[in-house]
Amino acid sequence: MTSPVTAVMVGAGERGYAAYGPYALEHPDELRFVAVAEPNEARRRRFAAAHRIPPEAQFRSWEHLLAHGRMADGAFICTMDQMHAGPAVAALRSGYHVLLEKPIGTTRADAISVVDTAERTEKLLQVCHVLRHTSFFLTLHEIVTSGRLGELVSVEHRENVVYWHMAHSYVRGNWRRRDDSCPIILAKCSHDLDILAWNLGRCRELSSFAPPRYFRPENAPDGAPPRCTDGCPAAYDCPWFAPRLYLDLVPLLHVARRSPNLVERAGARFSLRFPRITQWLRQSAPPLERALDYRDWPISAISEDTSRAARRRALEEGPYGRCVFHCDNDVVDHQTVAMRFECGASGTLVLNGHSHEEARTMRYDGTRATLRGKFAYGLDDVIEIHDHRTGEVERIDFGVGAAGVTGHGGGDERLIRTFVRAVGGDRDAAASSREALESHLIAFAADEARLEHRVVTLWRP
Repeated sequence: MTSPVTAVMVGAGERGYAAYGPYALEHPDELRFVAVAEPNEARRRRFAAAHRIPPEAQFRSWEHLLAHGRMADGAFICTMDQMHAGPAVAALRSGYHVLLEKPIGTTRADAISVVDTAERTEKLLQVCHVLRHTSFFLTLHEIVTSGRLGELVSVEHRENVVYWHMAHSYVRGNWRRRDDSCPIILAKCSHDLDILAWNLGRCRELSSFAPPRYFRPENAPDGAPPRCTDGCPAAYDCPWFAPRLYLDLVPLLHVARRSPNLVERAGARFSLRFPRITQWLRQSAPPLERALDYRDWPISAISEDTSRAARRRALEEGPYGRCVFHCDNDVVDHQTVAMRFECGASGTLVLNGHSHEEARTMRYDGTRATLRGKFAYGLDDVIEIHDHRTGEVERIDFGVGAAGVTGHGGGDERLIRTFVRAVGGDRDAAASSREALESHLIAFAADEARLEHRVVTLWRP
């Protein structure tokens, strides 16, 4: 029996602990974490306890970890966006194979530097473009590249961000300001741009625009205070009212989208339509409250202590309780990118932060057939191929819940398995770091085109 691949975890937050860490616990014969670097003591101890990492292998920073020399085969870099490039370059130079959470870097220069370093050191750099590893997008790629659609003419791709996710991450949360993270077209759509580049090849030139942000003070309801917990007159009418989302309805939102049980989904949708009734039922029926005691993301992001009382305090004192119209965010909430690819096809990417559901939708028009698809993370995922000559429609239904309800529709688990196998010698399984860079170059060009109101021709190193 071969020994498992060993790895260090740099950044033990949501992605490091909840998305990638469990793979080692479920497949101890394939992957084992031997060290962790995390500045937050509670998160560091939590990860160390789960993976039985001794105190001498627990570090407050990636600098301290890497100062000890190479401790494992691979390094998982799951820090905040603006801290990706530094530890990635240092880990590669220290001899680690690196699994790097997207984005590669928050600037064009940083992203190129990381990829150049991987090539110079001849180490594996696996960027976490997880959608490539889902059954849905693997099937989509096979269809597009098989010639089934004929010569590709145009592509439309939409990243539909559900309204409360937009508010959580990009209005109140960590990605609300461009200078503190990166352009939203990279932060949210690097997966989408990677899929487009994977299917269509290099982008030659593009333009992009975004109308003014909706979440501005002048759009606030009359009398809305800076914080939702300060007595907002629009509390029951506002879709983004923080106590409603984080105390009452987030579990129901997840049930409504994710549960394969039709009765549960119907009940959750009723609760969404009648929040006052839901609130009364939960307060008057403790068993119901306990049954809906959901503490996963995004609740876990607003407070280390996920009890109801702690969540209430977090909304009263922290960033997630602020009125969406009185936040300090500056990223756009919708953007369009028009692209011309070297293969001759044109493409449009739409980022929409005001959707009723979290889903990616797409249309590929070829000279022989049209493909339409919807990817909703394992919920009602479907691809339809409409043949131009016969008029026949081929439907590929992935089944409700077939891909699982967590982990980007199964992409997270397959991504790690690919990395582990690549570290073990199967390098063909992983996408090249230079290929992963393409989506970032498109994103930086789109941000430039939006800000400068011009068509941008892509430059590549």
